[in-house]
Amino acid sequence: MVASLSHQLSGVRSVTEDCHTSHPSNPRSAVVVGASLAGLMSALTLARVGLQVTMLERSTRKSRAGAALPVMHGLLEQLTGRSAPTGANAVPSGAQAWSDVHAALRSAAQAETRISMRAPVRVTDSGQDHESAWVVTDDGECVHADLVVGADGHGSVVRRHVVPEAPEAHFSGYVIWLGLVDECDLQSPPWPSDLAILYEGDYCLNAYYLPGADGSTAPGQRRVGWGWYDAGRNDLLRASGAVIDDVVRRTLRAGDIPARTFEELAEEAQQMWPDPWREAIRLCIRRGEVIGTPIGEYLPPRIASGRVCLVGDAAHLPSPMTGSGFSASAQDALALAEAIDGDRSRNDVLGALRRYEATRLAPSRQLVQSGRQFSLSIAPRGAAQ
Repeated sequence: MVASLSHQLSGVRSVTEDCHTSHPSNPRSAVVVGASLAGLMSALTLARVGLQVTMLERSTRKSRAGAALPVMHGLLEQLTGRSAPTGANAVPSGAQAWSDVHAALRSAAQAETRISMRAPVRVTDSGQDHESAWVVTDDGECVHADLVVGADGHGSVVRRHVVPEAPEAHFSGYVIWLGLVDECDLQSPPWPSDLAILYEGDYCLNAYYLPGADGSTAPGQRRVGWGWYDAGRNDLLRASGAVIDDVVRRTLRAGDIPARTFEELAEEAQQMWPDPWREAIRLCIRRGEVIGTPIGEYLPPRIASGRVCLVGDAAHLPSPMTGSGFSASAQDALALAEAIDGDRSRNDVLGALRRYEATRLAPSRQLVQSGRQFSLSIAPRGAAQ
């Protein structure tokens, strides 16, 4: 059935005048925009409570060099529905490489028959009426479902629909440089603990050991990751277009970083940081295996509107210094599925998303606010509002 958009929810703007809704034959369906961590977790939990899930991802490749996540014991198993490996193949709890966690979630999603994934697909808008929600792709396609989940990160397109009066995450005034190397490539002796948080002037370094690519946690067989918070190169971020009008637009890849900046970072690392972290940083720089992510923060006034909701960084963007972004995204996914599964009438999506927001909005706001103190300490003149 094709219906006009003239019967929209009050206060919800149309996506385009010529985008008409074709209501899904199975009302227990969802479109998840974004196939990063929050998107994969949401798709998995929604599929497990019986929804048919279509995932739309704009990129064919995901990479977060050096990024690490604190993963609680049993959380991945709870999200994926898979039993934890045992014995020599057991997955350690604690810090995990972003890429390893993403690979585990993606593998589980690909094996789930209720999930279909499409990439590359760029979503440009979203909308809803009384009977369905949809997103619009850059080639004009409308993809419909019973609900839309925005898991499209800090620059979320779906957020513009949910919070049209405050759609942007604002730049916090600093960048985090990230890198990752194999411990066996370093000559320096190991650090006495698995994590170091070091301060020098206006800089902060988080450095950590991660399991090796084979899962090994034995000294010499691990990986060394580092995140260097730097408030001194905002001119570069703006000149490169990574930050525009105090809004974070993109990450700096190695090809975006001038040779002189690499030289400066290497010199500063030599002066400020102890080994083995210094050696790891300088090795990443020599190899050109460094990315720079401008830090944005987003304090949500709401995370749901009608049939459309937000999860992960699209919903709440804290400073990574909180160390709780992944856990919060996981809790979003679990709470969303619980709210949908608790919809005993099987069609009260609006009520389910109101319950989801009631569960997750206050903790989300608290998380973002908890990171503000760090942001103000490292970038007191930062742009976050």
